[in-house]
Amino acid sequence: MKIAFDAKRFFHNASGLGNYSRDLVRMLARYFPENEYLLLNKNKSEKGNDILENSNVHFIETSKGRMSRQFKMGIDAQKEKADIFHGLSGELPLKWDTTPIKKVVTIHDLIFVRYPQYYSFFDRKIHLWKFKRAARIADNIIAISEQTKEDIIHFLNVPESKIEVIYQGCHHAFKEQQSEELMQQVKQKFSLPERFILNVGTIEDRKNLLNIVKAVKGTDIPLVVIGKKTKYYHKVAAFISKNNLKKQVYFLEGVSMDELAAIYKLADIFVYPSFFEGFGIPVIEALFSKTVVITSNRSCLPEAGGKDSVYINPENDLDIQSKIQFLWDNEAERKRRSDKGFEFAQKFSDQAIATDLMNFYQKIL
Repeated sequence: MKIAFDAKRFFHNASGLGNYSRDLVRMLARYFPENEYLLLNKNKSEKGNDILENSNVHFIETSKGRMSRQFKMGIDAQKEKADIFHGLSGELPLKWDTTPIKKVVTIHDLIFVRYPQYYSFFDRKIHLWKFKRAARIADNIIAISEQTKEDIIHFLNVPESKIEVIYQGCHHAFKEQQSEELMQQVKQKFSLPERFILNVGTIEDRKNLLNIVKAVKGTDIPLVVIGKKTKYYHKVAAFISKNNLKKQVYFLEGVSMDELAAIYKLADIFVYPSFFEGFGIPVIEALFSKTVVITSNRSCLPEAGGKDSVYINPENDLDIQSKIQFLWDNEAERKRRSDKGFEFAQKFSDQAIATDLMNFYQKIL
């Protein structure tokens, strides 16, 4: 089987869609080496170089011209005699010839429809047009959660029979055991407290960091935050300053993937009170790290967290505080839940996801 991918995100996105794209190709290349995997884009980057070292993974430069991703990439995949073209980020090329090829698109979320206030008018219109068109011309759609599947049916008017739910995994660094030496180096490098709770993700309204900060106010529990700052950060910083929490809340920058994996394992609790997610990869990262999770009782987060994570109302900082304090004071309960969470996380293992993907590809052919 020959599978072609729209590799724009693979080569050019550092997180999010980039990680999804690289992980998907890496897993398939490892567990199903008998197939060929074609990465189509106008150029390469250093991202994913290790994956391209696999003899069954090939970079294909798309034909020159304006908007080549939209008008040339699909036909290029057909010229390469690909059996399947997989758009990894909610988009498919606009132009094709008559050569047979199955068209698949992954749709990660429709948050821009559910929460339009977080997006510009222009972005919402462009996203909706691209997603609707991709959903219409795709032979099949991959949704990364049951929540996203429901949204595709509801907002894009797609029949349920056309959609397959295949979960995401996470970077392999979170599934490895970092050395004690690295753990100590990371602890010293970032001046981490002896015990702390952790939040990871873009610092934006939807991720709801402010309510974690409100929850730790009046406690002596240190909070470590890792994520790209947006305008929302200033709102959080103003609250921290006003309430004299600067010595209690740590913002880390310049954290590598291996360092991030170590920090997850050093944390006592991972707290993720997002208002809405398409999937919630940080929850999976924490589960693989054997760190107990507190997350929201809405959207797909219970799918990602499983029955042994702790769930809160993300709008209620007192609820968040009580759950944090309960786990902070109960080591045995943290251990019990983290062990069970690790067992649950195996459904998101590389081999499980790669097998689901390959079964899906074979079914549609």
